[in-house]
Amino acid sequence: MRAVQLTLVVPCYNEEQRLDLDAFRNFHAGSDQVGFLFVDDGSRDGTRRLLQANGFDVLGLDRNVGKAEAVRRGIVAAIDRGADVVGFWDADLATPLAELPLFLDIMRERPAIEMVYGARVRLLGRTISRQESRHYFGRVGATLISRTLGLAVYDTQCGAKLFRVNDTIRQLFATPFLSRWIFDVEILARFVKARGRDAAARAIYELPLRAWKDVQGSKLRSTDFLRALRDLWRIRAAYKR
Repeated sequence: MRAVQLTLVVPCYNEEQRLDLDAFRNFHAGSDQVGFLFVDDGSRDGTRRLLQANGFDVLGLDRNVGKAEAVRRGIVAAIDRGADVVGFWDADLATPLAELPLFLDIMRERPAIEMVYGARVRLLGRTISRQESRHYFGRVGATLISRTLGLAVYDTQCGAKLFRVNDTIRQLFATPFLSRWIFDVEILARFVKARGRDAAARAIYELPLRAWKDVQGSKLRSTDFLRALRDLWRIRAAYKR
């Protein structure tokens, strides 16, 4: 079976003090199937200089456009470079890179799967460390998201996702998202609208992570939950069938 070539987009905004460059470097050295594309989202610190000085592939944005647009532009660039699979991964490595081979195994072994979403599920034998407040807010949000999409999706907001490149996936990222806060949900809403709910559900795989942890320095605030609710309403209105 031909190896899957993956380009993983890593959005960065003022991450100079949090980037574990050794983790990215060591993982890349151990795999010729995975390339990283760091998108510097108009950082005001030394993030871009740090990445460039260490020889990483960087797409630099002149101004801060937000994570949703930074990811979208990175995915478009990765597709244009000819990757078989594209995806994005949070720069703080809340999801360890050691989880990535499991994502790739799904893509290799199940050709009908077009998206793999990491899911933070608290199960025995796994290490999922989340703040209690975020966990419970997340479960409420996940229930609302599932009902909005009509999909039995457990966790849309984990920052670890892969997409098999095809015409539909290209179209999902062709235009800017309505939402700056829950664009992950909007990706699914676009997919459902393009494919139909049943076909979309068969093409998405949620992978329970073995490990995930909250990392200090997160840019999320308590008011972001209210912004996410507003954006969920906008997504529902824009993509209802």
